[in-house]
Amino acid sequence: MVATTSPAPSRLSLYLDLIRWNRPAGWLLLLWPSLAALWVAAGGFPGWHLLVVFVLGTILMRSAGCCVNDVADREFDKHVKRTAQRPVTSGKVSTREALAVGAVLALVAFGLVLTTNGLTVLMSFAALAITLIYPYAKRYVSMPQAVLGVAFSFGVPMAFAAVQSQVPLLAWVLLVGNLFWVLAYDTEYAMVDRDDDLRIGMKTSAITLGRADVPAVTGFYLVFLAIWTVALWAVVNPWVWGAMLVVALAQVVWHFSLIKDRTRDGCFKAFRLNHWLGFTVFAGVVLGML
Repeated sequence: MVATTSPAPSRLSLYLDLIRWNRPAGWLLLLWPSLAALWVAAGGFPGWHLLVVFVLGTILMRSAGCCVNDVADREFDKHVKRTAQRPVTSGKVSTREALAVGAVLALVAFGLVLTTNGLTVLMSFAALAITLIYPYAKRYVSMPQAVLGVAFSFGVPMAFAAVQSQVPLLAWVLLVGNLFWVLAYDTEYAMVDRDDDLRIGMKTSAITLGRADVPAVTGFYLVFLAIWTVALWAVVNPWVWGAMLVVALAQVVWHFSLIKDRTRDGCFKAFRLNHWLGFTVFAGVVLGML
C-alpha cells in the first residue's frame, strides 16, 4: 500500500492563515466599539461611506497586526503549543514575506483613511505606531494588555475625528472604558498560555495578577460597562440601555463561570465569546439612539 501525503498548502491559504481569516473574532473585537463610536459621534447612522471605511479598515489593520505580531513572536511561539504551527513560526512563510503582506494590507487601509479628513489621517499614524509597539511590549511591560487596550480602542477617537473633525472628551472617556474591556478579554486569552509564558519569560497580565486574575477580569468587565453607561446615559434611551445592561451582565456572569477554574479550554472559550458582548453594547447604542 502506497502512503499518500497531503498536498502542500498554497501561498494564498498560508496568507489567510497568517492573518487569521478563519478566526473573525479578533477583528470583531475591534469593530464593535469603533462602530458604536461612529453612531454616537454621528447621533445615529453615520452614512455608508464611513461605515465601509471603518469595517474594511478594521479588518485590514487587524490582519496587518497579525503579520507583525507573528514576526515579533516567532521565537517565543515555537515553545507554545497553541502557536507553534503558525505560518511564520513553522517556517512556511518567511519573515520578509509576512512583513510584506502586512505592509500591503496597511497601505490599503491607509488608502481608505485618506478618503476621510486630515485629522483622521493624522490619528491613523498614531494607531499604526501603537500597533507596531504592542508585540514588543510583552517583553518589558508587566501588563502589556494595557498597551493592546489602547491599540484596540483607538478606533473610538478616530471615529469621532472622521465624523466631527474633532475628538471631544467623550471619545477619550469611551476609549478608557473600552480599554478595560480589552484588559478583561485579553487577560482571559493570556490565562490560556500562562504556563507556557512563565516558562519562556513572557510578561502578561495573567502572570502579573496571579490568583487575582479571575476577580480582576470580572472587575474589568464591570468597569467597562460602568464607564460607557455613565458616558452615554444622556444620549441613549435609558430603558433600551438598561435592557442591554441586563444582557451584558448575564454574559459577564457566564464568563466568570468559564474562567473560575482557570482551565485552558474554559478561558479560551470565554475569550472567543467576547465579540458577543461587544455586539450587545453596539446594539444598545444603535437601538438606544433611534
